[in-house]
Amino acid sequence: MSAPAETTVDGVADICAAAAAAAPGFAALPLPERAGLLRDVAAALRAAERDLVALADEETALGAERLTGELARTTHQLDLFADGVLDGRFREIIVDRNGPGPDLRRMLVPIGPVAVFAASNFPLAFSVAGGDTASALAAGCPVVVKAHPGHPRLSELCAALVAEVLPEGVLDLTHGMEAGRALVTNPDIRAAAFTGSATGGRALADLAHARPDPIPFYGELGSLNPVVVTAAAVEARGPEIADGFVASYTLGAGQFCTKPGVVLISRGHGLDDRLAEAVSLVEPRRLLGERIAAAYRDGVAALAEAPGVTPLVRPIPTSGDVAAPALFKVPARELAGPLLEECFGPVSVLAEYDSVAELVAAVERLPGSLTMTIHAEQSDTALVRTLLVMAAARAGRIVHNGWPTGVTVSPAMQHGGPWPSTTDPLHTSVGFTAIRRFLRPVVFQDVPDEFLPAPLRDTPLRDTHDRHPQTGDS
Repeated sequence: MSAPAETTVDGVADICAAAAAAAPGFAALPLPERAGLLRDVAAALRAAERDLVALADEETALGAERLTGELARTTHQLDLFADGVLDGRFREIIVDRNGPGPDLRRMLVPIGPVAVFAASNFPLAFSVAGGDTASALAAGCPVVVKAHPGHPRLSELCAALVAEVLPEGVLDLTHGMEAGRALVTNPDIRAAAFTGSATGGRALADLAHARPDPIPFYGELGSLNPVVVTAAAVEARGPEIADGFVASYTLGAGQFCTKPGVVLISRGHGLDDRLAEAVSLVEPRRLLGERIAAAYRDGVAALAEAPGVTPLVRPIPTSGDVAAPALFKVPARELAGPLLEECFGPVSVLAEYDSVAELVAAVERLPGSLTMTIHAEQSDTALVRTLLVMAAARAGRIVHNGWPTGVTVSPAMQHGGPWPSTTDPLHTSVGFTAIRRFLRPVVFQDVPDEFLPAPLRDTPLRDTHDRHPQTGDS
């Protein structure tokens, strides 16, 4: 089966026009019907598990076990959004009739057609039927997906399965870089979601914001995901931390957006040999493509040449799309430049500090990240309190005595953080509250009951799922 042809600019325009035509009807579906469609999409994907996993493995080399789990995550989040839609509270209805002021009724409404840019490293969970698509559909918005070139045939299969379940025009697929630019600038598109490189995401965000009618652009970009290990933690469980760190940063060949890219650890930790041995047991693996592998090798070379850097494990020379793990160490005071940037792949850096003051100074220089992890003991109470305040200013998820790889799909999850990890730190791309990206508030003032949207009327409704009013003071 040959790769799909790139979508022309005119083709993108036609697809976006169809999405715009479908938007009013899709937004108006009763919530039980919308939730049912999400469950139908999940069921269609489950029924095609064998074909989806086989094709995904053929195009990405991520392995059947990993991809089977990813498909389960993909269908789980569709069911999660179906549950949330059926509940109805996501509309955040507020009815305000207090005092002599006007009658105000506020609710969130679908923003309109959404562009979704699929990711390379999660060909199912962050792709055609992934979290961005699920949350947009749950909000009542049609979706136009820009397929990732790393798995085009899988994207076609997923899109065909999903489109067969949904009303016409509610989901379609485009291919090619030019199609991506045309998509984010198309006047029918009202918001865009992206998972990928900082360079690509920033370019698309600039296009979205430079439109005559700028639109929200929700980009998940690069993330360093720093880890802090206190001296007390090293003394109490140093070998355990070393093994957990290596397992985390090499998981999936280091191609997780939550991979720990730098570990701040006290000098004299005595774990060099343990770390080197653990890394040596990790075999070279295929990355998602030769371009990504080449970028990894360039990134490792830049790290090796940074001031003060010493290699703990040099990567075995590789070619093509294969990469070997690497590990470096550096004085914490030298953290700068490429040492504070994500290098996508199985590499990380130990930054050794001599004092708490030096640790705090290093943390102050850290960029925004999706996660920050703290390994500490009960005796570190004062230090942990300080680090938690600093971490909350730099990350969307703070992990205590664990590892950031692996993102639970749950209502409480926050998968987003300050720049450069995302273009908008106010939102998440995982969990039910991801739906907020594709909703906007509208208030109706003194509108007669018969003209109000059904969820805002005083008249009792047959569909109780459409009615969750609250009363508030103005």
